[in-house]
Amino acid sequence: MVFQDSGLFPWMTVEANVCFGLMTRGVPAAERTERVEAALRLVGLSKFARHYPHQLSGGMRQRSAIARAFVTDPGMLLMDEPFAALDAQNRVILQAELVRIWERTRKTVLYVTHSIDEALLLGDRTVVMTAHPGRIKDIIAVPFARPRDLMTVSASAEFGRLKLAIWQVLEAEVTRARAEEEK
Repeated sequence: MVFQDSGLFPWMTVEANVCFGLMTRGVPAAERTERVEAALRLVGLSKFARHYPHQLSGGMRQRSAIARAFVTDPGMLLMDEPFAALDAQNRVILQAELVRIWERTRKTVLYVTHSIDEALLLGDRTVVMTAHPGRIKDIIAVPFARPRDLMTVSASAEFGRLKLAIWQVLEAEVTRARAEEEK
């Protein structure tokens, strides 16, 4: 799982943070070292293995958290708004990085976001949830082929059409939820 805040242990190096899940599972030391090195290469942080979280940028901390999640080779990766706290430029860079990592690993990713753009750029399906209770309101297929160039996709007319369609579903749901609150 990758959270909004990286959730890294501040007293551990990047390498130790990435290794933590493997240690708790009893993975032998030699295999841990190999897998951690591969995960750090995957996210471009090999040179920062011995750094502590406070020595890293926000984007680097999130990449460390992504490495920590991938190193255990999960069947599914859960990501809860992992880029929400980043500035716009780092968010775009990490979105592209996540797509690159996904293309190499082909792991199933369940990605929670409040950003329609992010849902359309990263997902294959966008699931719109109701406010209260949280239930599936609509599932919208994302038609953009992979590999995706995020900037080209976001500039397309189809992207704009889908963004508007999702916004209209969300707007109706927010209006309904607010009306319920006022009763």
